[in-house]
Amino acid sequence: MWLRRRGYTAEAIRNFCDHIGVAKRDSIVEVGLLEHFIREDLNKRALRVMGVLRPLRLVIENYPEDQVEELLAINNPEDSTMGSRTIPFSRVLYIEQEDFREDPPKKFFRLAPGQEVRLRYAYIIRCTSVIKDDITGEIQEVRCTYDPETRSGGPQASRKVKGTLHWVSAAHAVIAEVRLYDHLFLVPDPGGDKEGKDYRTFLNPGSLERLLQCYVEPSLRQAKAGTHFQFERQGYFCVDGVDSSEEKLVFNRTVALRDSWSKIERTK
Repeated sequence: MWLRRRGYTAEAIRNFCDHIGVAKRDSIVEVGLLEHFIREDLNKRALRVMGVLRPLRLVIENYPEDQVEELLAINNPEDSTMGSRTIPFSRVLYIEQEDFREDPPKKFFRLAPGQEVRLRYAYIIRCTSVIKDDITGEIQEVRCTYDPETRSGGPQASRKVKGTLHWVSAAHAVIAEVRLYDHLFLVPDPGGDKEGKDYRTFLNPGSLERLLQCYVEPSLRQAKAGTHFQFERQGYFCVDGVDSSEEKLVFNRTVALRDSWSKIERTK
């Protein structure tokens, strides 16, 4: 049941079992291999959507306050039959906190003061200023301007910038809880410690992180339990089959986008 709630598909599990086969001796299989098969399966079937897990408010100063555009977005680039959808774009957006740095390191190609990025399916923006909390000094809001000639699909859309960010429109966003699952143990074989340590010693205290104030695009408002999505630049998620409802959406992370198994294969 827990695998189902996490979004693991029967097809991915079968492919994993077929790959590892049956052995006469006890063996340990790298968990990255199982994750590889679930990514491979969900890449073909999951709808692409945008969700911001740790939101930072972004205001486009030269965008009209009362204007809302409907932008065309592809549902799955791996399967053209899955079609497309529209997403609202407005003056006030949410982006990920980690996508902005006031004092960026080298090769930071996301948003920073004076730096340009493209908003997915939308425009190129440039950061002009930052608003901070007077007491804590924490960044509360990022101010930007946009270039109206750079809308995706338009005549100037070919202008290149190095970073592309996902976002959601603040006025249209749907609040959701997101549960970020990670490995339960800190070591590959918690029962094989030669010093005789209890397996509970190796439990991962960060195996579950609950984010209660995430924002997802409005197309997910009626998302049904068990439906799979790829949150762009984040990972694969599944609508929880027990706790999620129309009043309170709950998404469980099935697996992150990074494929550690491919790296393991390349080093062999």
